[in-house]
Amino acid sequence: MGSEVSIKVKASFVNKYKEGYPLISKQLINNASDLTEEGMLINLVDEGHTFIGKGYYGKQNKGYGWVLTHNKDEKIDQLFFERKIRAALDKRKSFFKDQETTAFRVFNAEGDGIGGLTIDYFDGYYLINWYSRGIYTYKDHVLATLKNLVDYKAIYQKKRFNIEGKYIEEDGFVDGERGQFPIIVKENGINLAVYLNEEAMVGVFLDQRDVRRTIRDKYAKGKTVLNTFSYTGAFSIFAAIGGAAKTTSVDLANRSLPKTIEQFSVNGIDYEAQDIIVEDVFHYFKYAGKKKLTFDMVILDPPSFARSKKFTFSAEKDYKNLLKEAIAITENNGVIVASTNCAAFDMKKFKAFIDAAFKESNRKYRIEEEFSLPQDFKTIKQFKEGNYLKVVFIKKLNG
Repeated sequence: MGSEVSIKVKASFVNKYKEGYPLISKQLINNASDLTEEGMLINLVDEGHTFIGKGYYGKQNKGYGWVLTHNKDEKIDQLFFERKIRAALDKRKSFFKDQETTAFRVFNAEGDGIGGLTIDYFDGYYLINWYSRGIYTYKDHVLATLKNLVDYKAIYQKKRFNIEGKYIEEDGFVDGERGQFPIIVKENGINLAVYLNEEAMVGVFLDQRDVRRTIRDKYAKGKTVLNTFSYTGAFSIFAAIGGAAKTTSVDLANRSLPKTIEQFSVNGIDYEAQDIIVEDVFHYFKYAGKKKLTFDMVILDPPSFARSKKFTFSAEKDYKNLLKEAIAITENNGVIVASTNCAAFDMKKFKAFIDAAFKESNRKYRIEEEFSLPQDFKTIKQFKEGNYLKVVFIKKLNG
């Protein structure tokens, strides 16, 4: 932090940046080799050296950094971070008042004006996610701002970038009083066990809140539910509380078993009445087909990319075939909840995968409803990739 460089935008992309596109991408700029120090400020200019925008250099999987302002005279200092974070907190006032939901996002990266930075709230605990070394150089500004603006039990952080090819493992404690984990948060009245001191993920994906509520309130009652790529079983918990006849949770990770048992237990549900299976999901589909197992609801929420001993899965290439596996074991008039967080394609292309999967399976279907990111995951229209979540409830019709 401190040094500054001017970077020329390729002529064909000048208007894109002027209209508010926030990602500094290698493909859209000319002299990327001048970017030498993570956190350095970048002045984007056109061929005539006219100012377009100011941002910072921070390499992450999406690009080389983020535009922060289109005002040449605006300083990127603590006051800047305070303005952005205060505005984001103000927009979430209604969430803080909700006694039934005590976990949500309070700052959503470029949607709230600072790409590469997210802040989540867990019943008095704040968790900062840093997605590059570049944004991490501004940590003192962000921490001072949080300390000024909010009351907190503790602040934790996760460095979601690697150093020398490795992610630094640490408990992430920054300030306040260390939590006793798991901490129990509420989502639409249901308990969820959360760990802020373990690895990259905390135990629940907050962006699926509306989907989980919908499964509980509208689809689960009396149904047999298969939850694939189940992680800690949150979809299964909501289905069970919604009156599902039985849930089956399948995930390859060994930790999924104790974590799912824990989520059932903190809600007073007998986990032994449910099936929790540690197995490769693709192998389980083959097993279910051989045993002629069928389900009233199948939930598909795979990672964008996954690798096991026998399979490599890419949502962009393989989601259609995954859907075909699900169609084969879904009861007639059953529902498939198809979900992806892959930003490489939009809802239109996702629906094309759905259509192709049903056509190739010689089955008819009807889309019941669809979801994207919830309100606290603020996005901007100039960066459609930021609205990455796509969830479609699909009914498999007779005939």
